[in-house]
Amino acid sequence: MSEYTIANAVRTNRLREAYGDEIVLSEDGEDQEGAHKIVMEFDVAGRSYVVLRPEEAGDGEELSVFRVTPAADGEYDIETIEDDEEWEDVTELVDEMTVSFSKE
Repeated sequence: MSEYTIANAVRTNRLREAYGDEIVLSEDGEDQEGAHKIVMEFDVAGRSYVVLRPEEAGDGEELSVFRVTPAADGEYDIETIEDDEEWEDVTELVDEMTVSFSKE
């Protein structure tokens, strides 16, 4: 049974506390930067994740999910999830959490 369940997910706000409601990410490894709104943050299965939406996005724009790791300088690194199984588990959980929280 997967650890990636709503029951195991713990909502957090460490990025919001550190950076506010939006984060600027460099896009495609280039000098272009894009502002993203923090939709939600959570810990599950011993890892931390953030769900972001591009600030310029319309209602139909997809959410992006990233892994969050503490950096040596006290900041946070926001990383693409490279492992296919982890990505699938996390995105399914985000879908469940989004539906669950929209009913509250």
